[in-house]
Amino acid sequence: MQSRELLKFDDLSQEDMDTLRFRIKQLYQVIESSYDGIYITDGNANTIFLNRSYEEITGMKRNEMIGKNMEYLENNDYISQSGTLMVLNSGKNVTIEQEFKSGKTVLVSSSPIFNDKGDITMVVTNVRDVTELYELKEQLKKNKELTEKYYSQVEAMRNQLLNFSDLVAEDNEMLYILEIAEKVAKVDTTVLLLGETGVGKEKVAKYIHKNSTRKSRSFIKIDCGAIPENLIESELFGYEKGAFTGANRYGKIGLFELANGGTIFLDEVGELPLNMQVKLLRVLQEGEIKKVGGTDTIKVDVRIIAATNRNLEDMVKKNTFREDLYYRLNVVPITILPLRKRKGDIEPLINHFLNTFNKKYHFNKVITCGAINCLKEYRWPGNVRELRNIIERIVIMSSGDNILKSDLPIKEIWNNQQVKSQFHSDNITLKEAVENLEQSLIESAFEKCGNVRSAAKELGIDASTLVRKRKRYKNKHMLQK
Repeated sequence: MQSRELLKFDDLSQEDMDTLRFRIKQLYQVIESSYDGIYITDGNANTIFLNRSYEEITGMKRNEMIGKNMEYLENNDYISQSGTLMVLNSGKNVTIEQEFKSGKTVLVSSSPIFNDKGDITMVVTNVRDVTELYELKEQLKKNKELTEKYYSQVEAMRNQLLNFSDLVAEDNEMLYILEIAEKVAKVDTTVLLLGETGVGKEKVAKYIHKNSTRKSRSFIKIDCGAIPENLIESELFGYEKGAFTGANRYGKIGLFELANGGTIFLDEVGELPLNMQVKLLRVLQEGEIKKVGGTDTIKVDVRIIAATNRNLEDMVKKNTFREDLYYRLNVVPITILPLRKRKGDIEPLINHFLNTFNKKYHFNKVITCGAINCLKEYRWPGNVRELRNIIERIVIMSSGDNILKSDLPIKEIWNNQQVKSQFHSDNITLKEAVENLEQSLIESAFEKCGNVRSAAKELGIDASTLVRKRKRYKNKHMLQK
């Protein structure tokens, strides 16, 4: 075999020289187009080449750098430390972080190139800008801290809910409402809870009470719409012995006096008759009551939380609710959103009620995703109360341990779609369409309110009319079957 010898340029033909120049030009173009910065020194750490990316990354120009020694650059703070010098000292590849005067932080990997004698003739350094990566890392750290802080706040709120009541809330809108309620609870002011029937006004009222300084005292609920008008004053304020025919001979203590030091929850306060509104106003203004048949005033210390599903402002305009009482009650109004506007609560409520009724009836039923998704799409006109009723019904009525979509009460869940399809039928008369709508409204009101009296009031008809119509539609349905 012939010994291998290095070719000398004098031995190359013109064609070989042209090819060599072309290859060198190609190599130069490749190095120049590299995304990474490339920095080359000779075996004595003198700069002999750097590409365009290196200039862009570091802000240092090649005409300023060529010929400069790495020791000079390091000593004069052009760079924080030199990978090239480390390679020349160790003879091994080195990867370090490097900082420049411009504030840029880069990751450099320096590699030695040896000649046949094992001496280092060049050091090639690859440079990658990691400033943006560090900024991104810092931003991610901040985001993580914010997320953890937010998560901690939400968990604290949820833990408070578990500690203070059986409220279930995971929807952000509802959590915000409860955050307001907690702030209000700390100060002894009147609160007005607004919202549709069944949204959970009583639960929020209890939450306020149990977060207040009165939490160790009584919480008494008064349903203003359920007490007969002729008895409401004696129920609220009590009566003296012999105050009226049939009265207890020893007299009676009223609910306001019973709640002294605690909280009175006036549910459906819009149902109070005008004469009682005047007396409630006196309690709010003077902090005193007078029993029926009595002459002496009794001081009471109660916090009042009122609630209604009616528009009190409209009632004030129609002179069915006193304006002065409205402003006394409306110190801090809190509107509780209907369930259809806080859908994040639907699934947690489903699971909560499912667990409740499993324990109550000694079942071990689970609900499928298909059934949950279907329940999420329903508008829930009766809100949380309606959801509770339906979950109880399907727990009792479903045959297997798995509650399927087919186990859901079709009439309630798809009521809107059914009514719509009835109106779009080609073979339906106007009379039939009106009857179908009336039947749907009656059943919906009954499901929402839970009793004939309230449902009739919701529809604006007499209770006897509602019973008669409901019975007629049920009989009609039975005959059609």
